[in-house]
Amino acid sequence: MKLWDKGYKIDREAEDYAVSNNYLLDQALVKYDCIASKAHAEMLGRIGILSREEVRVLGLALDEIIELDRKGKFIIEKSQEDCHTAIENYLTGKLGDTGKKIHTARSRNDQIQAALRLYYKDELLRSKKMVLGLITDVKGFARRNGKVKIPGFTHSRKAMPSSMGMWSGALAEALMDDIKLLDAATDLIDQSPLGTGAGYGLPLYVDRAYVAKRLKFRKIQKNPIYVQNSRGKFEATIVHALSQIMFDLNKTAQDVITFSMPDFGYFVIPDELTTGSSIMPQKKNPDILEDVRANYHVINSYEFRIKGVIGNLLSGYNTDLWLTKEPVMKSFDVTDRSLSVIGLLFRKLGVDRKKCAAAMTEELYATEKAYKMVKEGKPFRDAYKAVSKEYKKQ
Repeated sequence: MKLWDKGYKIDREAEDYAVSNNYLLDQALVKYDCIASKAHAEMLGRIGILSREEVRVLGLALDEIIELDRKGKFIIEKSQEDCHTAIENYLTGKLGDTGKKIHTARSRNDQIQAALRLYYKDELLRSKKMVLGLITDVKGFARRNGKVKIPGFTHSRKAMPSSMGMWSGALAEALMDDIKLLDAATDLIDQSPLGTGAGYGLPLYVDRAYVAKRLKFRKIQKNPIYVQNSRGKFEATIVHALSQIMFDLNKTAQDVITFSMPDFGYFVIPDELTTGSSIMPQKKNPDILEDVRANYHVINSYEFRIKGVIGNLLSGYNTDLWLTKEPVMKSFDVTDRSLSVIGLLFRKLGVDRKKCAAAMTEELYATEKAYKMVKEGKPFRDAYKAVSKEYKKQ
């Protein structure tokens, strides 16, 4: 039964269009909705809406759902629309009138926000751990190869000496900044929305502070309209942080693709991280790196998709907001898989030291020559011109 059922039937085609794949996406939120529902039930007990026994049996039933979900046995049907309906139907079927009480002082609007934010917090923490893991892999690569000299490039032309340590260190430092962005996104969403109802508060006292503390939210999001207005805004912030990680992975992928080309040959991608051609027997293609490179733009598109959905909406809840859920979930999936495969790359990536040494041609030291003259007392601009004349003759 739908939570909003009033005794009439909605047209099947209209229902299919409205529900879309929301019920499938919500499968990932079952555990989090149950956790939030347990805290909500306990709060209802504290304010006298539920008896102690009702709180107890609701908690047990919600734990049952979490366990069924863990085993893949709690399936949300399309007719149920979302995880909230599936959970409440289970509670009502098992506990009767007690199950019907669980939605007291709650709307699906603040309910989904609570479940999503608990989910986001876990996913952001997972992404942070994966970034830290990649930093470890990058540092391991640097320990093995950091002293190997390679050309540095500006304008896609040889510029000055660099090294594998400098190159890999740039990624490690960038990833540390990305962690700050993940932390900022976490701090932003770490606010309890429960107790704001459909976006205009409740005609009933609820202990919002208790629920926030029970669910380990850092603070309460106070304004009920802003709770709804922040949906999409917070999601776009999360995806932006993920896009910055993907930006750094994109640049790394492009570097390895370019500098593993036979024309350069600085990097050696192991065979097991390449694919072949269906027509050219000799080919070993860096497909995974090309996928990472492309997926940066995919994540960017998800951020703009969210911002496009929420733009120009009237304050308060609008069904459009359902459409912000999928791009965030996909962004976490793509980013985490990309972090994993780039970590694998750094654990296995080889360096051709002979080709690197051969690439360290004399012109890379032109700036060093100029500064040698500066150290001997020559004005920099004169030293610059003197060295430039040498290369003009070549």
